[in-house]
Amino acid sequence: MKIKNIEPYVISHELDTPFYFSQWQYNTRKICLVKITLEDGTYGWGEGYGPAGVIKAGIEFFKPFIVGKKAIENEVLWQEMYRRSMDYARSGSLQAALSAIDVALWDIKGKLLNKSVSVLLGGLKNPTIQPYATGLYFTRVDDLEKVLISEAKLYKSQGFKAIKMKVGLSIKEDVKYVAAIRKAIGDDIKLMIDANHAYSYQEAIELCRKVEKYNISWFEEPVSPEDYEGYKKLRENTSIPIAGGECEYLKFGFKRLLENNCVDIAQPDICASGGLTEAKRIAALAQAFNKDIVPHSWGTWIAISAAAHFVGNLDKNPGRMYNDLPTMELDRSENALRDIVTKCDLTINNGLLCVPNTPGLGVDVNMDELEKYLDKETHYNEKRIEIR
Repeated sequence: MKIKNIEPYVISHELDTPFYFSQWQYNTRKICLVKITLEDGTYGWGEGYGPAGVIKAGIEFFKPFIVGKKAIENEVLWQEMYRRSMDYARSGSLQAALSAIDVALWDIKGKLLNKSVSVLLGGLKNPTIQPYATGLYFTRVDDLEKVLISEAKLYKSQGFKAIKMKVGLSIKEDVKYVAAIRKAIGDDIKLMIDANHAYSYQEAIELCRKVEKYNISWFEEPVSPEDYEGYKKLRENTSIPIAGGECEYLKFGFKRLLENNCVDIAQPDICASGGLTEAKRIAALAQAFNKDIVPHSWGTWIAISAAAHFVGNLDKNPGRMYNDLPTMELDRSENALRDIVTKCDLTINNGLLCVPNTPGLGVDVNMDELEKYLDKETHYNEKRIEIR
């Protein structure tokens, strides 16, 4: 069955409560989704991680090269998109556009073959996943510590066994909030910290030495993703496991990360690093280096479901956070684009996530809600170009 159409959509939502982290503040969520439709009406959904308007342009760049091709030959189509982009975009947003299309093609392939994506990836080895809660962003309130403690206790009450919090304000503030959260959740809940590459090596090692006593399960993106030497030195000089990779693209980026002994835990974003097709290769590479792999995920239920199917297929690695269950990221921050526009067959009960066994990804989009959340600026610019 051949591809009839590829439609990218930029959707946005102004947050009720803006939040920030070490780099900037989020006032608005903006995400690029893509719908691929076949000649018989079968369709699949994908999502790109990164600047939504740029990803949309990337999808439109790839569109003429794959419309009319056989959707089930997804690896052939992946290679076609990769060849078209490699001269000038071996990393970055164009690879996120490739990823969005690839995820949609896997969704379609599952529907055509009446199999879940995890089965198509090789088999559902982990039907149940122990996700960790991502949250504890900073907000502009009078008593931030009190707000963070309340949020952390909420995740604990929901059954989560691991929580990831933000750091990167200053070393003094970071230590204060890490200590407060650890005291609030107790010693039975795993606690990870994420600086979003805020620090230099010297700052990161100072923070490590001051928070090691709080039993930190990993320190994510402590330094710039370009500072491979800083990553390596940090690993050599702290007992805290080091995680990173959401800013890496394709297996080649992860090869550099792993060959330089930068991380204990590799974190590809499936919707940016090359889609499910490339994530499978990255997982094999990580296994060859005896590293655990925990995908970064920060979008709608499309991205989360893609990550769940991927993790459901992973072999057990020695570095796994849990003795029996794999883990993945589950963002808990405000996201109407996730909770209203998209819907999924994932179930989350008492902190456990069950991978869908329905055909494809087990996701869909409410088109009426999507229309309500279409990004007005992007839509206006398109109409203006058409009129001209």
